[in-house]
Amino acid sequence: MNHVFKRKIYEKMLHWKHTKDGATALLIKGARRIGKSTIVEQFAKNEYKSYILVDFADAPAALWEAVKNISDRNNFFVQLQFIYGVKLFERQSVIIFDEVQKCPQAREAIKYLVKDHRYDYIETGSLLSIRKNTQNIVIPSEETRITMYPMDYEEFRWALGDEVIVAMLREAFAKRRSLGDELTRKLMRDFRLYMLVGGMPQAVATYIDSNNLSDVDATKREIIELYLDDFLKIDPSGKTSKLFSSIPAQLNKNASRYKPTSVLGRSETVSVMDEMLRGLEDSLTVNFAHHADNPTVGLPMHSDYNKYKMYLSDTGLFVTLAFWDKDITDNVIYGKLLSDKLSADLGYVYENVVAQMFVAAGNRLFYHTWNSETSNHLYEIDFLLSRGSKLCPVEVKSSGYQTHKSFDTFCEKYSGHVGDKYIVYTKDIRRDEDILLLPVMMSMFM
Repeated sequence: MNHVFKRKIYEKMLHWKHTKDGATALLIKGARRIGKSTIVEQFAKNEYKSYILVDFADAPAALWEAVKNISDRNNFFVQLQFIYGVKLFERQSVIIFDEVQKCPQAREAIKYLVKDHRYDYIETGSLLSIRKNTQNIVIPSEETRITMYPMDYEEFRWALGDEVIVAMLREAFAKRRSLGDELTRKLMRDFRLYMLVGGMPQAVATYIDSNNLSDVDATKREIIELYLDDFLKIDPSGKTSKLFSSIPAQLNKNASRYKPTSVLGRSETVSVMDEMLRGLEDSLTVNFAHHADNPTVGLPMHSDYNKYKMYLSDTGLFVTLAFWDKDITDNVIYGKLLSDKLSADLGYVYENVVAQMFVAAGNRLFYHTWNSETSNHLYEIDFLLSRGSKLCPVEVKSSGYQTHKSFDTFCEKYSGHVGDKYIVYTKDIRRDEDILLLPVMMSMFM
């Protein structure tokens, strides 16, 4: 079955159409396979009289010939209509440049196409800033840019036909209202399903069609293989792929930072390493959390961009990558994960999903570590959120919550900067003095 899922980005696209009225092109960037092409075509069908979708990943030879003469706009528009058999209507049609990174010349021409103002333009792409995709072209300033992420938990529930649960969770969070232990256990099981399936539309569709988590795992493996192939194209040495594949292992070590030298050794120069990391960041398959050296409100001003953690942008892919040593992650393993009975410490999986939800809600990721003044103990705050003039420390727990020494020490040390205090865990919402303990699925509301 061909699924078209409801996505929140649609409202942002509508806002662009109504407020810009063709004064800019809309650029939607995001990782491969997150549904960019699907939502753009759905938008074009619903909001325009006609549209042409130019897929630069699979364009006919005649299209490439037309692009060579794109500066002759009258001829270009005539060619497009002949090639795709679609009539364009002035100010009522949209032209979509899908996978625009594969045709830098078309992206550069956006400046003049927008100025022409006959039609609207939407671009989609991934790896948009990689040097080979921008070399020798002027990046147009006439772009309204939106980043698209994997489906968040609310979108996942919508896909399963549920429009109620997340709205009720949002209200409970706002009123700090208890859910009750029994209901929380049920809701946590539902949320762990999201952690396992993830927010990649293809994986969600596989789950809906088959209700089989091994089938879902096979779909996720195909997506990961696609990402690894992409990394090999931008870095044939395979080292960028290794950095990506090592994310679960690095988080499982509970280290204070991602250590690329433990993956690649010390042979790489700083510039080469920076190029690899830029490739990962630009792919939007990874979320970076940077170390805040001085945890005050201006977090970006006091961050060490050479000290970071990496999370996968989709926790469903993260789970599959964590069990990559098996050909297919058995339903037995998924069943134990779903019921929270797998013996391995899965704290790093919860940390990944919290990072994913924070980013989807528009937050940049920062964390903080410091050494004890009286011992060699290293303290760590998992995440820091800036809210108004205050910082909100967040600690993620996969099980017990009774001890939180790092958290308490941080709140005492920076008491003048600390606002709301959150511990994210797997049980019902409650208070521990001035700390709010939240079930992990409420992280999206912070």
